[in-house]
Amino acid sequence: MNDFLHNLEPKGVWHYFSEILSIPRPSKKEEKIVAYLDAFGKKHQLETLRDAIGNVLIRKAATKGFENKQIIVLQSHIDMVCEKNSDIAHDFENDPIETHLVDGWIKAKGTTLGADDGIGVAAQLALLAATDIEHGPIECLSLWMKKRA
Repeated sequence: MNDFLHNLEPKGVWHYFSEILSIPRPSKKEEKIVAYLDAFGKKHQLETLRDAIGNVLIRKAATKGFENKQIIVLQSHIDMVCEKNSDIAHDFENDPIETHLVDGWIKAKGTTLGADDGIGVAAQLALLAATDIEHGPIECLSLWMKKRA
């Protein structure tokens, strides 16, 4: 469905963006993407914290020799605005986002793409998963748009 994304550079970013597109994440219903981020952190043996609202913080320790560098903090939100064309049957709570390439642009097929910060989350995950980049401490915060009490 979104296989062409895996041929784009940088590969890590587009790999994670493709995975994010498969996870329903309408505003105020981000449980599935939060679970995905939790699993990602565990898989990569990174400190992963979640608050009562559902915000996720993933920390990556500095590369040896870079421990005294300033912490880099990246922040994004994990929900997406869900709009679709009237002729499209799409359930934003269950269906993945389908994409295609149009004149060099990635577009969704009849729905919103969710790239406004989906690509931000993908960039964070690619950085957290990378093993070939020297860096100071990194913290990636993914915000849930759940109504605050």
